[in-house]
Amino acid sequence: MVKFGPGGNSESFYEQGYKLSVDMPGWLRKMGLDAYEYQCNKGVKIGRKTAEEMGRNAALNNIFLSIHAPYYINMPSPEEEKRINSVRYIFETLEAAKWMGAKRIVVHVGSYSKVDKKWALETSAGVLVKTLQIAKENSLDDIAICPEVLGKVNQIGTLDEILALCSLDEKLIPTVDFGHLHARGMGALKEEEDFIKVFEKIEKVLGYERLRRLHIHFSRIEYGKGGEKRHRVLDEVEYGPDFLLFARAMRKKRMDAVVICESRELMAEDALKMKRIYEELE
Repeated sequence: MVKFGPGGNSESFYEQGYKLSVDMPGWLRKMGLDAYEYQCNKGVKIGRKTAEEMGRNAALNNIFLSIHAPYYINMPSPEEEKRINSVRYIFETLEAAKWMGAKRIVVHVGSYSKVDKKWALETSAGVLVKTLQIAKENSLDDIAICPEVLGKVNQIGTLDEILALCSLDEKLIPTVDFGHLHARGMGALKEEEDFIKVFEKIEKVLGYERLRRLHIHFSRIEYGKGGEKRHRVLDEVEYGPDFLLFARAMRKKRMDAVVICESRELMAEDALKMKRIYEELE
């Protein structure tokens, strides 16, 4: 069963009078959605009591939880302090996930504009291995760390790079952002076969089980020569990629994935549209 939900809270959530993210699971269930990615992109500021309340609400409403770790994680930084801090930010996110009962955390690897790309990838791998060790020592290794495919060309985050990092440990699950893939490839995802090729590459490197359980971000996207500019909404059809083509490819591969929508301001509404498109393929 593929699960669909938003990354963050739609504007309509607040327009309807809601103020706290702990109310999101019940709100999403009423919409007909079944996943939610809580955003810690500006820091892990949620306390244990609130996280546990979020977890109870999610369990009650059958909502699959994940957390997006802080954006300022930078594993390939030439500055040791920033690498050490990156480990700490991931640990803090894992801790919040444990309180919340979240199964996955999404992590940006970082940028390498000031260093050699090969060094950046090797250094990122070292930071990730250290993070996995610390997670195990603190009984947090039951939560999957999900390095994300990123949309800007100066970031460690091509599909090949993310697959190489996820090859370090079978517990690592890629976050494949198809908008980012599209942007980084200058509009690369045009046909259903383009999506199939992405799935086949993941399966070849990591095996079918991790492909089947993939963590996915999806939205239309605007891009330029540097890659990603901004996320767009499904109705802005002048921007790719096309969700229907993706849904057909995902159906063929018999996925059991989590699909998180990152459409600007309409992430929950577009997630529901995606779910209906996917279900209609049955």
